[in-house]
Amino acid sequence: MRHLLTRVLAAALALAAALAQSQSAPQTQLSHTTESLRGASVVSRNIAWASGTHGTYLRTTDAGRNWIPDQVPGAESLDFRAVVAFSADEAFLMSAGPGDQSRIYHTADAGQHWSLQFTNTNPKGFFDSMVFWDPTHGIVLGDPIPDETGKLKFELLITGDGQTWTHIPPSQLPPALDGEGAFAASNTCLAILKSPVDSEAPWKSGASAPRQPDEEEASAPDPNIWFATGGRAARVFHSPDRGRTWQVFDTPIVHGPDSAGIFSIAFRDPTHGVIAGGDYKHPDRDGPNLAFTSDAGKTWTLSQIFPQSYYSAVAYDRKDNGPSSNHHRDQNPKNKDADENPVNSRLFIVGPKFIYDFRPPQNPTRISPRKKSGVQFNAVSPYPTGGALVVGPKGSIASIP
Repeated sequence: MRHLLTRVLAAALALAAALAQSQSAPQTQLSHTTESLRGASVVSRNIAWASGTHGTYLRTTDAGRNWIPDQVPGAESLDFRAVVAFSADEAFLMSAGPGDQSRIYHTADAGQHWSLQFTNTNPKGFFDSMVFWDPTHGIVLGDPIPDETGKLKFELLITGDGQTWTHIPPSQLPPALDGEGAFAASNTCLAILKSPVDSEAPWKSGASAPRQPDEEEASAPDPNIWFATGGRAARVFHSPDRGRTWQVFDTPIVHGPDSAGIFSIAFRDPTHGVIAGGDYKHPDRDGPNLAFTSDAGKTWTLSQIFPQSYYSAVAYDRKDNGPSSNHHRDQNPKNKDADENPVNSRLFIVGPKFIYDFRPPQNPTRISPRKKSGVQFNAVSPYPTGGALVVGPKGSIASIP
């Protein structure tokens, strides 16, 4: 009898824990702005930046207890779809928009001064995403523009000193299809693997980042670049040598309308990655909207999550959960997600009204804001110690433990 009661109690506690997890809500933070936020960049548990409409950027240095919003002078009409920060003082901003509304800014003094590093002079240009390996090595993706032969090529700019930007020659890129583009929805349609020196970099402690890396640091950034597309096609472009050569691969993600395709791509290592998307004009429409790769993007296996919906962003948890190995794979043959995505690889999958906390082979936990809170989501940036920061419309900011 005692053993029976013990088992019943254990089952009740497990059920209670499961219900608590399924009904958990993100921890909202007061942003002091009503602007739409699509950029987020976490530096540490205490330091993070966000960006959005009307030239707005925000910064916290106390784990979100106080967010300080501000505007870049002269940029009040711009939409900052991307922010990449390296300390409480240093950050880059990228605005998205036609022609000269696509720009790159930099500050080294917490926004007291901003330098305009680049303005897109092509009237058909439109920036979509910006990522950095370290404070001096970064890359920006823009929608296709005609090259000198009239072929449509995606626009890619790269920096090797954190100050000057040059185009990757269009001749090195495969042509884009008519009606194919990228989405500036969450600054995650472009993916790299961070530099190995990143985790030990001095700016992680809050100090100013070094502006001139030594020869060893300069050679450190991983050479892989991936970006994902939508519209007429849902494809993945991959360069294994920092933009010198490229391959392009089809994916099974929904596409066709200019509102559908891959919105986000992320890699946990050079071979394992994930893509997410859908049709933002029909956010509740079922997929295929989520897929995994284990061969650097050459082939993609659709997720077995059902039903699916529109996802604007996906990111791997940054906390080191230990090396994955075959004996940790899911034993359920129906769960193909576990075959493509190691068990220890926690994922955050962001939809407008919820976040999936996905730890294969378990089913994802749906995390939603409290009803009538008005909180919605666009973008995500993981914390180095685990968990993530999410931002969205009307100044929404929340954290996931």
